[in-house]
Amino acid sequence: MDLNDRRQLPLFSIGTVQKLTGLSARQIRYYEEHELIQPARTAGKQRQFSFEDVERLMLIRQWLDEGHNMAGVKRNFAEQERRQKAAKTMPKQEISDAEVYKWLERELMEKRGHSESLFQGDLSRFYRNR
Repeated sequence: MDLNDRRQLPLFSIGTVQKLTGLSARQIRYYEEHELIQPARTAGKQRQFSFEDVERLMLIRQWLDEGHNMAGVKRNFAEQERRQKAAKTMPKQEISDAEVYKWLERELMEKRGHSESLFQGDLSRFYRNR
């Protein structure tokens, strides 16, 4: 079983999802009605949520907190899906070492003094102000 399959395993009850996301059961059911999530169902018709469902719910909450409405959330998901499909159909391009070096340098210089840099630590010693 690969990681993607594991992320889609229905593991969590709605109560657990409420604790993880900070959403009410009513909100979660509302997002399901709008087809933003599709939790699995047990034989007794109880919802079972996967890690992927929880991540989508957290993303929905983030977008709503940022001021998006439901139409905006749906557009964001549609755009995400479009990008993923486009990325799968695009041929992979090899990046030269020089391009990688420039990207790393630009990333490190832009994030100087910030703790969220992707390349924090040992790599930063190679890039000093010139």
